[in-house]
Amino acid sequence: MTYFIIGIIILILGYITYGKIVDKHFGADDSIETPATRLQDGIDFMPMSWKRIFLIQFLNIAGLGPIFGAIQGALFGPVAFIWIALGSIFAGGVHDYFSGMLSLRHDGKSISEIVGIYLGDGARQVMRVFSVVLLVLVGTVFMTGPAGLLANLNLFGLSSLQVWVFIVLGYYFLATVLPIDKLIGKLYPIFGASLLIMAVGIGSMLVIKGYELPAFTLSNLHPKGLPVWAMLFTTIACGAISGFHATQSPMMARCMTKESYGRRVFYGSMIAEGVIAMIWAAAGMAFFNGVGGLQEAFANNGGAAGVVFTISTQLLGPVGGVLAMLGVIACPITSGDTAFRSARLTIADAINFEQGPIAKRLLLSAPLFIVGFALTKIDFNIIWRYFAWSNQTLAMIVLWASAAYLVKQGKSHWMASLPATFMTAVSITYIMQAPEGFKLASSIAYPVGAIAAVAAMVLFIYKSRVQVATAK
Repeated sequence: MTYFIIGIIILILGYITYGKIVDKHFGADDSIETPATRLQDGIDFMPMSWKRIFLIQFLNIAGLGPIFGAIQGALFGPVAFIWIALGSIFAGGVHDYFSGMLSLRHDGKSISEIVGIYLGDGARQVMRVFSVVLLVLVGTVFMTGPAGLLANLNLFGLSSLQVWVFIVLGYYFLATVLPIDKLIGKLYPIFGASLLIMAVGIGSMLVIKGYELPAFTLSNLHPKGLPVWAMLFTTIACGAISGFHATQSPMMARCMTKESYGRRVFYGSMIAEGVIAMIWAAAGMAFFNGVGGLQEAFANNGGAAGVVFTISTQLLGPVGGVLAMLGVIACPITSGDTAFRSARLTIADAINFEQGPIAKRLLLSAPLFIVGFALTKIDFNIIWRYFAWSNQTLAMIVLWASAAYLVKQGKSHWMASLPATFMTAVSITYIMQAPEGFKLASSIAYPVGAIAAVAAMVLFIYKSRVQVATAK
């Protein structure tokens, strides 16, 4: 377990050191009044303590991502640990920090509006559509998945999928339209703490019971031979870097009372998610005695949910079973409801539609839920496959917007532009080689991705120099 423990230490040190560098480079300033107090409306803009905001943000961005994604990414072997550690510190942490802090500096605006400010109106229009579609898709998937599990459990004697869909939909509706402190502010800190406790418990038992990881190697161990580049970097998104996080950060930016909390809330929650991913990647590899055993466990236990349940109950007993079900059912629900809430806020920001009166919130929320419910009636597995690509593409765009902000402020942009270039290569390479993409051979997809990334960087530097020269 040596390199697992080293990975955890690296993440913690990353928060302490690089997180502080990022915060200083951005220039967090507590003398600036935040939207939570300046625009307080008792609905979306509401001051909260940083500890509560951290737990809400952590659960918002985590859900099942750093659990299921990390376990599936573990099939690639120990190389997954490198991506989780470096991705969280140098890509995901930067992405989440800037998406939250830029929203904080711009009245809590949604990420599509932030992108528009720094990359132009064309990017704004694309991001508005892109982010709303992504959010509704996430909300719908996290509606049907838990509903199906609850129906199979016959909880309260209810075994009808449609009944549970309506129940989950009803909760989503309340969480979307009610003031943020009524449901989200009360329930999320509890669920967020539970997710952390479950992960710490799993990680501790792996060490205490003497489980061993496979010998460290950079070789690709995936049983099906899926390429590390760029499949690993989209399989493990939450837990390294995920564009979905950028849609969630503005909600918490509307509740922060000091800019100095940004490092703890935005960068810190990303590092915490990286720790969760590191633990579950280790659990997947060690508990089943290597990648081969993990692959068999996927087949024998009905996928990632069954693997999580097996590991949790075997390592933590009955308590683990409860926490596992909490993770598999509650976590996706808590990601789904904030997805719909973020979609409402994104549309409201786009059309400048004030959200104080509940009638106005209902006016935007109702169509979203009608679309979401309609999507539960069709098989959109093929569409869902594009989530991995669209998620990392969104992260790429947000990083380029962050780099543009730094240029505008007269600061070095490399902190954001280098991970933006990397994610450009990931995004383009993935869609070129993926089954749901162009299905091109690696010999073609790799050069195309590399050329696109270099071209993006060259274009960015050129436009940055033009902008600086014009400003003078």
